[in-house]
Amino acid sequence: MTATASDRRELAHRTNDGIEVTLLWTKSTNWITLEVVDTRCGERLEFDVDRHVALDAFKHPYLHAAKRMFAGGAASVNAIQ
Repeated sequence: MTATASDRRELAHRTNDGIEVTLLWTKSTNWITLEVVDTRCGERLEFDVDRHVALDAFKHPYLHAAKRMFAGGAASVNAIQ
């Protein structure tokens, strides 16, 4: 099932020094996703997080992204268009 933009709900958002961190919930899949945008260089990182660590991932996104990639999980990094 493909999620649409209207299917996603923002759970939390913060901005600091050009870094935007957003915690999102997708209704159709019941997945929690973390999105990190570096507005200074135009890169975007997005990955799914377990609901049990969602708040910790929101507070420490790079740590959780590194753990996910080290464990063989998927995390996408894209340039902002």
